[in-house]
Amino acid sequence: MEFATPLVPARLIKRYKRFLADVRLEDGREVTAHCANPGSMMGLAEPGMKVWLEPNDDPKKKLKFGWRLVDHENGHFTGVDTSVPNRALKAALMAHEVPGLPPYDLVRAEVKYGENSRIDFLLSGDGPDTYVEVKSVTLSRQSGLAEFPDSVTARGAKHLAELAQMVRQGHRAVMFYLVQRTDCRAVTLAGDIDAAYQAAFHQAADAGVAVLAHACRIGPTAITLGDPIPFRP
Repeated sequence: MEFATPLVPARLIKRYKRFLADVRLEDGREVTAHCANPGSMMGLAEPGMKVWLEPNDDPKKKLKFGWRLVDHENGHFTGVDTSVPNRALKAALMAHEVPGLPPYDLVRAEVKYGENSRIDFLLSGDGPDTYVEVKSVTLSRQSGLAEFPDSVTARGAKHLAELAQMVRQGHRAVMFYLVQRTDCRAVTLAGDIDAAYQAAFHQAADAGVAVLAHACRIGPTAITLGDPIPFRP
């Protein structure tokens, strides 16, 4: 997935109210950017960090910049926009480029299912339908290891229970962890942050929900689906 407009570098001043961030552009201007990430962004919102913003000229948008990346200034990037993984994965799904998923003829996004929920992707083709729930992973507290979640997520636990129910109904269900960090080679659960989510994950796995994890290729021009990486429950 290529960014619609070229990203511009800036320095983070502060992130606040979850969806807002004050930044300083290279020309010295201070602006407020939209932060499309409801999580804690642990380790990714320290003042002074180099960030990359996507500008827009949409008259319907009050904020003219969207925060897309953290630049760790060591050759590695983290994508902070939680809407990006679905767009990147959709492109790969449409091209049948996702290892571990069966052949399919139809890819539908945001299909209603469960109890007032929407599945990220519903894949249909030969065999049972495949329900795919996608989670953006950005937390890393150990070198090379990504973790999910970075804050308590009752909604995430609910999704796991609903995936398990789809399996019981004869469908296939997949929990897909997309690691938006280029410095991680594996992903695991942050049970110390959300023990309820960890318990819900194990219940879903016992019910037959499959797990896939992938890295991302990230840079100031695009974010695309990377290689499969190990998941360590």
